[in-house]
Amino acid sequence: IGHPEIFPLVFTTKTQEIFNCRVDEDVTEENCFKLIKKEDIIQDLKTRATISDFHPVKKVVLEYPGEELLVVFDAKFQYGQNFYIVASEEAKENLLKPPETAEEKDDDKEEENREETLEVHPYKPPVHKPWVSLGSEKEVEEESVKDTVTKIKYMISRVRRKFGAPITFTDKNASHVKDSYVECTSYQDKTFSIKMLEKDVGVQMVPKVREASTQTKWTYPKNAATQYFPRQLSNEEKEESLSSEKLKEFLTSVHLRMEIALQQNEIMNAFFDDWKALAEDESSSGGKPDVYLKAYQSFTDLRYLKDRTISCVCWHPTICGIIAVSARVWLSYEEQVNLSDKSLLQQSVILFWSFFDPIHPQLMLECPEDIYCFQFSPSDPNIIAGGCINGQVVLWDISQHEEKLQNAKTVADGIKVTAVNMVNASILNILQYICMSPSLMQVQQSSTEPPLVRYCAVSSIQNSHKKPVTDIHWLPDYFEDNRMGATFENRAEICVQLVTCSPDCSILFWDIPATKLPEQPSSEKVKEEEIFCMPPDVPDTFKHLDLCWKPLIKINLRKSDTNTEYSPVRISLKELHYHYKTSEKVQSLNTLEVPAKDNPYTEMSTPSSKNLKVLENISTDFFVGTEDGEIVYSNWKMEIDSDSAKPHTQKYTIHTETINTLQRSPFFKDIVLSVGGQNFAIWKEGVTNGPILQSSCSAGRHTAGQWSLTRPGVFFIGRDDGNIDIWDLLRKTHEPSHFQNISESMITFISPWIASPKQHFLAVSDGLGVLHVLEICQTLSHPSRNEHANVLDYFEREVKYLKYCEQEFQEYQEFQ
Repeated sequence: IGHPEIFPLVFTTKTQEIFNCRVDEDVTEENCFKLIKKEDIIQDLKTRATISDFHPVKKVVLEYPGEELLVVFDAKFQYGQNFYIVASEEAKENLLKPPETAEEKDDDKEEENREETLEVHPYKPPVHKPWVSLGSEKEVEEESVKDTVTKIKYMISRVRRKFGAPITFTDKNASHVKDSYVECTSYQDKTFSIKMLEKDVGVQMVPKVREASTQTKWTYPKNAATQYFPRQLSNEEKEESLSSEKLKEFLTSVHLRMEIALQQNEIMNAFFDDWKALAEDESSSGGKPDVYLKAYQSFTDLRYLKDRTISCVCWHPTICGIIAVSARVWLSYEEQVNLSDKSLLQQSVILFWSFFDPIHPQLMLECPEDIYCFQFSPSDPNIIAGGCINGQVVLWDISQHEEKLQNAKTVADGIKVTAVNMVNASILNILQYICMSPSLMQVQQSSTEPPLVRYCAVSSIQNSHKKPVTDIHWLPDYFEDNRMGATFENRAEICVQLVTCSPDCSILFWDIPATKLPEQPSSEKVKEEEIFCMPPDVPDTFKHLDLCWKPLIKINLRKSDTNTEYSPVRISLKELHYHYKTSEKVQSLNTLEVPAKDNPYTEMSTPSSKNLKVLENISTDFFVGTEDGEIVYSNWKMEIDSDSAKPHTQKYTIHTETINTLQRSPFFKDIVLSVGGQNFAIWKEGVTNGPILQSSCSAGRHTAGQWSLTRPGVFFIGRDDGNIDIWDLLRKTHEPSHFQNISESMITFISPWIASPKQHFLAVSDGLGVLHVLEICQTLSHPSRNEHANVLDYFEREVKYLKYCEQEFQEYQEFQ
């Protein structure tokens, strides 16, 4: 524009705040100058580098001779941007102190001279004088125009059909006209005509409008039902009513109106909800809801998770960012009946993933069969127990690899991951999968493979479940059971007992004894060592249990009226509320290198019931979900002396398909969530009338469920269409408050985790073998004020309502 010393710049809001040049506050259109030190600009270039607004004029700033640069606010965008910088000292001085022109100096001198020459005269008011005629009125009268000729009025008409007719112009020779003269008559130009202004004014009287509003008290919705019976007419009454004149007159009078109403119903939907459609339009236009699950990370493996579905997901209790998953082959009902037809084409493992390395697993646990479920030990997270598809229970010890899991972040930081590395890693996984050898040692020889940990012990096949182990839990560390079902105190405070269930109609309690098996004869011992040779890298933590582990208690669930048995797939005990210890306080269960005095198992011995205190306040009641969709409430404490307990049971039939989730609320020990089939239900222990909340049947199947760890009234439901329903009992109890699509396949497992007070995660697995880690928004992770008390009050109201309905039903039966 002719000013080479001026450089236009764009200042963002962040830059304006840093250099105190905020628009309409620090600089305005009148006061548009701002001096900025050169040192501050250079420091900003070093701090923010390329994102600094001074980066385009970096060379100009460095070569500027002065200490302060002039920045001018360009309110009218004269140079194309909102600010411009002056790159020379001379231009800066001219802008700050503009020189006076010669004309301004001359004007100042003239004004001074005028002030000197002007004389001050006193003010004299004007005096009225009579008008004296000097003959000017005659000149005005002569010059004025007066009409002397009478005006003639003309009316011109034209045939209406000629209005708007097309006009054609032709050439005409002036020589053909008489006297060679063509007259161009004058006409009135409407452009210069004076138009009369017309204004329409209307006045209407209206009454004053007063705005008023009211608020109705919202009450929680209740499920209600009514029963009615139709009024039956006799045949004589029907004939009399149909042949009456009153009916004919009524049909004749409403015939036309009914026909019009039917036509209107066919033209438009009379029950269309405009408010709901308006909300859908707003959400589709880009409005983001407050409730959402943000995708954070995803994990999959082309070798071990291909054509498999994830069966169980567990977060590591003490190491941040470590998550373990187990996978199994999806079997049809016929294949589940006959498991011998299943061929092991793939090695079954449990994979450990880390947030800091989403490509490679950090650890793998070798499994004898596909794992349905597994859990970390609350006393020592290095001990893991799992249930197999063939009914066996497996134990692992990963204490030798604990340091590798803790250092996963540092290892991942040392590897520079680029796009080429990502492609090479994926190709390498595919080639390893194609060329995979059945030998585990060859797989482990690869440098990119994670460590493979072999299981320490597996239960005896003869004494295990006859069908897959579908659920497994560690008993708390403050009590343990004996063979008679009585609960005693656990002085060692170490979790040493497990409970498992299986569709073979049995629930087994497993004990990890501290004593080893008696010494065998030397010949048998040598033969056994030759047959069962443990690899050198396998810890011998549970060597005395391998292939000879038997359950402590076996419970057979039988129906009270018939000899048929229940087939449990999920179990929930009231006392399973324990907290995992931190890694500093964890006591290792490895007996390989730990001295005898520091090993928890060596300190334990098989105690007698005389020395231990019997705990009477421990609840031995439990809920069980079966394959048939039944909820069974029972007790494992035996009252008879036998090897197999047959407790008294209560059965509830709510679900139509297999129960896939049976979980207690982390805030209320007596509140249980059950999910199965096309609905879910919430139960309260001690209420025998049925569930306190039961959802309506949905179009799809519910495949997983999980309570929120931070909000008492929120839980998540997974569906077979890949969606997750988010239920908030304080907002809605008849439908989910929000739903979100996660995968194209069905949801198989849901597991929440709290990484920090401000960051909460939700692990969701699908049927395609992909693990999705989602970040939970603040609305779903932070409870509202008094939410615990409000949810508890809601449960109590539902219990009262359930008892009231039962009382009314009993009174109705007595009345009948």
